[in-house]
Amino acid sequence: MNDASPMKKQMAEKTAGTAGANGSALRLEKVSKTFHQGENDLAVLQSVSLNIEPGELVSLVGPSGAGKSTLLHIAGLLESADKGEVWIGGKPSSKLNDLGLTSLRRSTIGFVYQYHHLLPEFSALENIVLPQMLAGIDRQVAGKRALELLDMVKLADRAEHRPGQLSGGEQQRVAIARGLANAPAILLADEPTGNLDPETADSVFAILVDLVRNVGLGALIATHNLDLAARMDRTLRFEHGRIS
Repeated sequence: MNDASPMKKQMAEKTAGTAGANGSALRLEKVSKTFHQGENDLAVLQSVSLNIEPGELVSLVGPSGAGKSTLLHIAGLLESADKGEVWIGGKPSSKLNDLGLTSLRRSTIGFVYQYHHLLPEFSALENIVLPQMLAGIDRQVAGKRALELLDMVKLADRAEHRPGQLSGGEQQRVAIARGLANAPAILLADEPTGNLDPETADSVFAILVDLVRNVGLGALIATHNLDLAARMDRTLRFEHGRIS
């Protein structure tokens, strides 16, 4: 795709604008989370702090059940922390009400999961248009952006195909494009290649890295694949509720 793409420029400009005074795409300050199970307390996050810059690709590794998904959910404003502050694109979130959290999440956070979660009754294009329309973007503008995003993930010729007509790797590439639909400051991914064979996983990961680098958003990616983790800018190891 031409580097002068209006969509790519728009995404880069928005990412730069949402980085905030502290320059961070995502910042967690002493975030703690405890789950109460009967008479037992499970401290999943213990004063976790991290900082991710625009354009930085960071892996999050650790044993299954350590709480990586909980950390991503809190970073993505899907769960609340007991203590601490989550900054997204330079904006603090702890004092926002539900409406404010929803607005910040839609405008500054992109999500990619292990399973693509595409809507099966809609085309690849429509799956990328819908989150934009929910954010108040005109349908025609959303459609143009969706086409450019599909071009960026090398699926422009599959725009009208429904998920069931796409391979697993193609579906995940659509999911990545959907995660970028609203030009987020930070992309959060939970095992984004976990359901793919090694060759397809490598191809999908290469596309993801290229997008993060070229658009300039930050990315935090939880993975068990240490080979993929080693290809990112740095690795955060999460265990026993803490990052090392």
